[in-house]
Amino acid sequence: MDKVIATAAEAVADVPEGASLAVGGFGLSGVPNVLIQALYERGVGGLSVVSNNCGAMDSGLAVLLAAGRIARVTGSYIGANKEFARQYLAGELEVELIPQGTLAERLRAGGAGIPAFFTPAGVGTQVAEGGLPWRYDGSGGVALASPPKEVREFDGTEYVLEHGIRTDFALVRAWRGDRHGNLVFNKSSRNFNPLAAMAGRVTIAEVEELVEPGEIEPDAVHLPGIFVQRVVALTAEQAADKKIEQRTVSG
Repeated sequence: MDKVIATAAEAVADVPEGASLAVGGFGLSGVPNVLIQALYERGVGGLSVVSNNCGAMDSGLAVLLAAGRIARVTGSYIGANKEFARQYLAGELEVELIPQGTLAERLRAGGAGIPAFFTPAGVGTQVAEGGLPWRYDGSGGVALASPPKEVREFDGTEYVLEHGIRTDFALVRAWRGDRHGNLVFNKSSRNFNPLAAMAGRVTIAEVEELVEPGEIEPDAVHLPGIFVQRVVALTAEQAADKKIEQRTVSG
């Protein structure tokens, strides 16, 4: 099945108001910027986003966040995103912060059809006991807090129950992809992209290089095409447009 869509705008044309999205990337690495921009240009809002972080340096999900299009974020890292922190503390944004490994496994589990799992991460903290601020009231108080989770003991160790994540759509970026949706990620851009792709009911991948089926060695495939419904080929200019989050030089 040829899954190539001509433009990013066409690929996200059916993402509705209030949709849930799993989005790949970590910092500025492997972020599906072209698809995010196309979604921004559509004007949809009220989005529930699942991603490690919510953009940086006015790129990635920061574009949607600054425009007030995101209603809820499930992630691990606020980082240096001042607008994210402002909206959260002002009560404009609901935020579920969870351990990074737990987030990765919740996405993978959802994509693998596993409804829930037990993990030791978070036992003895508000992650398990509840009370983490999901939404502030804008005056320093907590309007909505996380609920307690089930904790069970296995072989003398306590574990907390976490649920798998499934989203309406997933947006990811790959280095190479074929027309059947098989994807290869380049080095650190592999990060959350395969996991986000697994979690989406409809997964859209922007690829820096589009190749024909058979050109990617089966053993080289990082994500099988079964998890991908749409593929958008980037232009050379779009593929080369990569920002550096922390530039360092040596004297």
